[in-house]
Amino acid sequence: MRLQHATWQEVDAYLRRETGIIVPIGSTEQHGPNGLVGTDAICPETVAWEVGERYGVLVAPTQSLGMAQHHLAFSGTISLRPSTLIAVLRDTVISLSRHGFTHVFFLNGHGGNVATLSAAFAEVHAERSMGYGPHPVGELHLTTHNWFAGSRVRELAESLYGDAEGTHATASEVALSWFARPEAVKQVDMSPRIAPRGSAQCDADEFRRRFPDGRMGSDPSLASVEHGERFLDASVSDAWEAYRAFIRPI
Repeated sequence: MRLQHATWQEVDAYLRRETGIIVPIGSTEQHGPNGLVGTDAICPETVAWEVGERYGVLVAPTQSLGMAQHHLAFSGTISLRPSTLIAVLRDTVISLSRHGFTHVFFLNGHGGNVATLSAAFAEVHAERSMGYGPHPVGELHLTTHNWFAGSRVRELAESLYGDAEGTHATASEVALSWFARPEAVKQVDMSPRIAPRGSAQCDADEFRRRFPDGRMGSDPSLASVEHGERFLDASVSDAWEAYRAFIRPI
């Protein structure tokens, strides 16, 4: 069930039986020679939509802009400042909480968002604790699940790609985005086959010098649509397991 495709009455009916919601969040940034600029938003959105269809969970609109300043030396990248993203996430949570959502599950597709998500959660909880802002009184739980870090996804990536998976413009994320958008598959020779490795803790120009074609330790030419279907199944299982544990902890 997608929030954009529901009426307000249908959302009310959902809230009478369930108060959890999935919010896909990603980024709009370069993903190497054969990866789509929208990869980090397409992947969590695809996983979230499938979880929603299979298990009847409401899925919010995708937050497609993230914290991607280190990719700005590559055309097409759009980045929010950490402070801007924190404000967007805070307002998203407050809006959902006002309607009665008590468990907001951010399904993340971009490693660069992790620290900012944690900071946004801390801001929301601090405001509630200190009595600041328009926060409704009542239960509120926030969490992040990174689709690419689930145990089933990691095991599959290791079996298919080994060390060529890398850490950015990875074969797994390119494969999943291609399964979601098969019309956008691109066959490109990689040189070197496996990209340089290193840290992304730098500004955009330094990142471009370290990683000239945008990849980090990866060979995404190994990706395929068939692999993407397998990653979708693995990531849906990981995400549903994490969501159930979040909603109903033992």
